[in-house]
Amino acid sequence: MQNEESLKSRGWVHFPHDADVGVRGWGTTAAEAFEQAALGLTAVVTHVAIRPSETVAVQCEAPDIELLFVEWLNAVIYEMAIHKMLFGRFAVKIDDGHLDAKLWGEPIDVSRHAPACEPKGATYTALRVSQNAEGQWSAACVVDV
Repeated sequence: MQNEESLKSRGWVHFPHDADVGVRGWGTTAAEAFEQAALGLTAVVTHVAIRPSETVAVQCEAPDIELLFVEWLNAVIYEMAIHKMLFGRFAVKIDDGHLDAKLWGEPIDVSRHAPACEPKGATYTALRVSQNAEGQWSAACVVDV
């Protein structure tokens, strides 16, 4: 039986973890998996489609791919907080421990987005970034909400 991730080349899921939520993204590259996980992060906050009306640039670094994933999600959470925005489209480039990304989104509209919670930070709990035998990448961790 094929698992959910092998049924399509890109996507994301939430997985339960006590009072927090796990986010897992997958794709044909690590960058795609990171992008998908960020979409899952936005879906923790709202189920409303985000209009890509504004762009924010993000850069982060880490000594390995798993720590870079946590840095990435925390950068997205930081940008959500300081710009009071939600993001619905991401373009990630990863090169030797350095990540450059563009985030497209819109200012939070409480009446339209009906935010369910505010992500506080990505954690090292259930942290895993890996590539399977078929070449599919997966990136996951628990997010404190």
